[in-house]
Amino acid sequence: MSSGSDDRTSRAAALRHAFLTACRRELEALKPGNVHIHAAGHGMTVRDFLLSAEAAAGPLCTPGKAVGARIRAAVEASWAAVPLNTNLGILLLAAPLLCAVETGEGPLRDRLRTVLDRLTIADAVEAFAAIRRANPAGLGRTEAQDVGMAPTVTLLEAMRLAADRDLIARQYVTSYRDVFETGVARVEASRAAGHAADWTPTLVFLDFLRGFPDSHIARKFGTETAERIRAEAAEVSASLPEDAQRAFPALAAFDRSLKERGFNPGTSADLTVASLLASELLDMLRTPAREIG
Repeated sequence: MSSGSDDRTSRAAALRHAFLTACRRELEALKPGNVHIHAAGHGMTVRDFLLSAEAAAGPLCTPGKAVGARIRAAVEASWAAVPLNTNLGILLLAAPLLCAVETGEGPLRDRLRTVLDRLTIADAVEAFAAIRRANPAGLGRTEAQDVGMAPTVTLLEAMRLAADRDLIARQYVTSYRDVFETGVARVEASRAAGHAADWTPTLVFLDFLRGFPDSHIARKFGTETAERIRAEAAEVSASLPEDAQRAFPALAAFDRSLKERGFNPGTSADLTVASLLASELLDMLRTPAREIG
C-alpha cells in the first residue's frame, strides 16, 4: 500500500473515531426529552442511535467525498441499519465539519467557511434526497426550494432560505456560530471547570434547549409550543444545583414530563453532537501528531 493510501486510511479512521466519540458521549448524558442511556423515548432506544452512528460513520468520513454525497450515503447506510430517522440532523451538521478538517490550513472555523462557500447545486441534490429518505416529522412544504423538488440553488443558498425557521440551516449560513459560540464554548468552559465527561454534554444540551426554540418541536407542534418548552428549560436550568448528582432528579423529572407530552428536542440534541464533534476536531488540529489535512 502506498503512503498516500495509508494517509487516507488513517485520516478516515481518525475522523470516524471523532464522530463516533461525539455520538456516544451525547447518548451517555441525560438530555431532557431526548433519548439517552438513562431513558429511551419516542419509540427509539440508545441502541438504535448507536447502530445508526456506526452505519453512517464510514460513508460520512470518506476522505475526498463532497458534502452532499456524504450526507446522502450516510443517511442511506443509517436507514438500512435502523429504519427510523435517528440522525438526519446530526449528519447534516457533521458532514461539513468533517470535510473542513481536510480543507487547507488554519483554524477549523475558517476551513469550514471555505467548505460552505464551495457548496454546489449537486450538494443540494444529494442533501434533498437524503432529507426525503429520512422523512423527518413535521417536514411540511415550502414555496421556494422545497425538498420534494429538484433544487436550482446551491446547498448553502437553500439553507439560507430556511435559516429563519430551522437552527440546522442557520448553522450553514452563520458558519456554525451557535455550535462554536454556544456549544464548543460550553465544552471548553466545562473542561476548565473539571466537570465529569457525562455532565458536559448535558450542559451543552441545556444551553441549546433554553437558548433557542427547538426546531424539531416547532415543526411538529408550532413555534409557540417550542418557545414554551424553551422557557420551561430556562426555568429548570436556573434552579439546578451545580453538582451533577444533585441536579439529576430535577433533570430526570423534566425528562419524564417532556416525553409524557410527546416533546422531543431533537434539534438541541443534534447541535449537541455537532458541538462535541467540533471540539474533538479542534483537539485533533491542535495536536501536531493528530493533524489531518
